[in-house]
Amino acid sequence: MNRTSHRWTIASGAAVLALTLAACGGADAGNAEGGESGGASGSVAVDGSSTVYPMSNTAAELLSEENPDIQVSVGFSGTGGGFEKFCAGQTDISDASRPIKEDEEVPVCEENGVEYTELLVATDALTVVVHPDLAVDCLTTDQVVELFGPGSDVTSWQDLDPSFPDAEIAGFIPGTDSGTYDYMAADVVGDESESLREDFEVSEDDNILVQGVSGTENSVGFFGYSYYEENADTVKALAIDDGNGCVEPSAETAQAGEYTPLARPLFIYVSNSAYADNAAVAEYVDFYIENLADIAETAQFIPLNDDDYAATQDALAGISG
Repeated sequence: MNRTSHRWTIASGAAVLALTLAACGGADAGNAEGGESGGASGSVAVDGSSTVYPMSNTAAELLSEENPDIQVSVGFSGTGGGFEKFCAGQTDISDASRPIKEDEEVPVCEENGVEYTELLVATDALTVVVHPDLAVDCLTTDQVVELFGPGSDVTSWQDLDPSFPDAEIAGFIPGTDSGTYDYMAADVVGDESESLREDFEVSEDDNILVQGVSGTENSVGFFGYSYYEENADTVKALAIDDGNGCVEPSAETAQAGEYTPLARPLFIYVSNSAYADNAAVAEYVDFYIENLADIAETAQFIPLNDDDYAATQDALAGISG
């Protein structure tokens, strides 16, 4: 499925959800106090993580049902590419599948006077997938590191385990601008250079990775859980064994802390000045967070637990302060 068809899928779900929200108590879903929409107009620029893209795009689709005068553009240049634009003051909101880098990206924001607030919006289960016909169902964390780590000499599945097929591995992984790449390199592989092997095919578009794995025998790749759910009929997800047995990626295992170390947080970063000075940005962000659980479900993401959602609400309340 390409990104265009994915957007139509989200739009269809958003339309149903918009009707549901409008029917609930007669209150405007975009107003936390239950009054009428603020009637803001204007544009909102969002860019960044391709993983978070479906959530931010769903929020835009839903808001447009209530206030078509707000025009939200949502791009997907990758977490790193998104932060480059955001810290240069070119966007209002940056989608991110990892926290902002303290040593590289924060100084650029500071130099350009871009103050921001980090808002946790969902949980993700980074999913390792293979061609559906491959006779492999589970990898240990050590095997994941051995497979994707920099300088890996693993070329056959039997290099990982003698019981695996004697078949040459083809790989499809996110590009270096992707927060998904960064998370695998830094938090799973744990390499100090924060890099992965260089002989696999790369793309910033998760749909290209899906197509690569689904169309290539004996192949492997990884991307966010929502893209796996959307394409579960064309790729196979591997369970991960972190020492306590094989655990499959799911909303339940990620929220319970059982899917380690591949469960991860997803964020949006909001420019404080854009939120304060642009009513359209404020209305979009307020709507996004007010309806966060429904947006996550519609976009096939793992909603926050109650404690994390409360923390996100508190962070949003602190922007204007």
